[in-house]
Amino acid sequence: MPRPPKSKSSGSNPASSKKAEPLGDTRLTLRIDFPELGRLGPGKIRLLELVGEKGSISAAGRAMGMSYRRAWQLIDELNKTFRDNVVETQQGGVSGGGAVLTQSGRDVIRAYRAIEAKARIASAAHIEALARALAH
Repeated sequence: MPRPPKSKSSGSNPASSKKAEPLGDTRLTLRIDFPELGRLGPGKIRLLELVGEKGSISAAGRAMGMSYRRAWQLIDELNKTFRDNVVETQQGGVSGGGAVLTQSGRDVIRAYRAIEAKARIASAAHIEALARALAH
């Protein structure tokens, strides 16, 4: 279905009456695709960070609003994507289970965040130019 033409009127739409910052909430989001192995993006990285902070896949998933099953599936994908496990789990029991971010997991986070930071710096002027060109 075709989009309606853009209106040039300043109407009473509160969204259009806000003064837009050139960058506002605009951000660069990176996803790295490893052909036939998997993907790595901001969601999986945040999940790894939360597993490291909380010591639990379940708690990390809850903090992101996802089920334990979904969080476990993502961790399992990551463990299969990389040569060394990024998260090690311990069976529940009297002392309870848990999850530990491995050195490999910390290295994956560090590398991803470094790529993200360099990409953000390298693309800042271009993203700002695109943001200035947005319809307001």
